[in-house]
Amino acid sequence: MQFQDRFRGRTAIVTGGASGIGLDVATRLVTEGARVSLWDMDAAALDKARTASGAADAQILDIADDAQVARAMEGSLAALGKLDVMVCSAGITGPNTTVRDYPVEAWRRVIDVNLNGLFLCNRAAVPAMEKSGYGRIVNIASVAGKEGNPNASAYSASKAAVIGLTKSLGKELAKSQIRVNCVTPAAVRTAIFDQMTEEHIAFMLSKIPAGRFGQIAEVTALVCWLASEECSFSTGAVFDVSGGRATY
Repeated sequence: MQFQDRFRGRTAIVTGGASGIGLDVATRLVTEGARVSLWDMDAAALDKARTASGAADAQILDIADDAQVARAMEGSLAALGKLDVMVCSAGITGPNTTVRDYPVEAWRRVIDVNLNGLFLCNRAAVPAMEKSGYGRIVNIASVAGKEGNPNASAYSASKAAVIGLTKSLGKELAKSQIRVNCVTPAAVRTAIFDQMTEEHIAFMLSKIPAGRFGQIAEVTALVCWLASEECSFSTGAVFDVSGGRATY
């Protein structure tokens, strides 16, 4: 279900906007009236996504690089005029292996993208939102951050940290008109599955009581509510989309 004009007059940045949940969120934001800037490091996919979604702007960057995030924010603000919504969807899984065998450089890259990159994006968004006195930040975490998936230690740890960061920033801004929340999906079949082993995919499915993977549109629906004016009292909170998997 879509809501006509829900985001009329609003602007948004969506990281990881060239594919998966990020692209679906961006497309719905545009459909419901927002002007959107897509952020992604895949230049070819980003160009196609901008056309497909109707986004007003696109920025090529590695979100783990502070200077690139600052440059992208400057470019997006020039194109959009202001920032009302930031959806942080960019992320990687890393290899599926045990802690004892986990490659150190792979660990650092997962933490750099999933945690440090998200921190940099949240950090850059706050001053722009404070300037206009309004904002919605939605961070995409994972149920793995609450429960810890075996053979996915870097991913699980990074997503647990995203939950903690969201709670901290939400409390810092609670007396303002900026709301900060995160979504913790169970497994949703997107291109990120290409980074996982079949054994790990089967494990994730076995943990979902509903007996199926989530659909991108189901995550998008929740993200867009959290990005809207209706989400006025919830902040620093964690919202599950888990098919019954999450136990707290």
